[in-house]
Amino acid sequence: MKDFFVVAIAVMIFVIIFQIAKASEYVSVLKGEEKSAKQNNKINGFMLIGFLVFGLIGAWYCNHLYYGKTLFVQGSASVEGEEIDNMLFITIAVTGFIFVITQVLLFWFAFKYQRNDNRKAFFFPHNTKLELIWTTIPAIVLTVLVVFGLKHWFLITSDAPQDAVVVEITGHQFAWEMRYPGKDNVLGKIDYKLYNMPSGNNVAVDFADPASHDDIHVSANMHLPVGRPVKLVIHAQDVIHDVGLVHFRLKMDAVPGIPTTMWFTPKYTTEEMKVRTGNPNFVYEISCDQICGQGHFSMRGTIVVESEAEYRKWLAEQKPEYFTLFPDMDPEKMNHAKDTTKPVTIAQVMPVTH
Repeated sequence: MKDFFVVAIAVMIFVIIFQIAKASEYVSVLKGEEKSAKQNNKINGFMLIGFLVFGLIGAWYCNHLYYGKTLFVQGSASVEGEEIDNMLFITIAVTGFIFVITQVLLFWFAFKYQRNDNRKAFFFPHNTKLELIWTTIPAIVLTVLVVFGLKHWFLITSDAPQDAVVVEITGHQFAWEMRYPGKDNVLGKIDYKLYNMPSGNNVAVDFADPASHDDIHVSANMHLPVGRPVKLVIHAQDVIHDVGLVHFRLKMDAVPGIPTTMWFTPKYTTEEMKVRTGNPNFVYEISCDQICGQGHFSMRGTIVVESEAEYRKWLAEQKPEYFTLFPDMDPEKMNHAKDTTKPVTIAQVMPVTH
């Protein structure tokens, strides 16, 4: 019923505007088109000035009203994101200044140079100097802004520091999967042909690679230490997704068949951000910033940023995925096995693929 009333009101507004326009047309015919055109010009000129004034006041008021609710107030939660915030502020300042100047001139000129019988139009067909000015200056300004952007882009996509924590994140419709290297600090290989082989291997890890035997697989929740660089190795299994880390001011496409990477350094723990934001339920969010299907809205993960000690404790509590999928290879179970005379090999617990 509510939708019906909304549609009905919209139709009524359209009809009223249409009738006013028709009435105005009839009035202009009665008055004479020449006289009516002059009056309309004057009215339109004043309306444009009013629109300019109220528009600028409205823009300022919206900024005053909602700026405190934006993520700018919280500040970037990553070291690298601070520079991205600065770049964005510079961009907004430059484009905002140009916007105000051009809009003021646009509406003022429309008012000042409205139709006047005592003024003759001046035709200005060509001026090489002016064309060079209004082409070169914007080009230089935009080039500088692009260079700033490329500088930060090359930073977060460059080689991460040697002590960086490595986390692999894989997107699929509609969830995120995370994998951490074990004590060897090397992620095992993945092979899309091994998806769900064996059952439960939903990130297609190649367990024939010994480096994969101590890798840790978790879903939805990523744990990171504060103050240490973090390198994300990003994959997608089906369509293009996008790892969106809005609090860290970063995002990167997840493309099927093409691993991508980025790195950043968390500045605040989750608990510290709860205090900074005044929100006891605050969580760092991993969003998918690329429309990827019907369930795109639900593709969400969380990040827990904690102290180095808490991170190491959490990591030590995790069980390698290899031992979950191949329980017979678990040292704890092997120690309690009744028959210890015959060693178990990888060939006995994993199907051979060709």
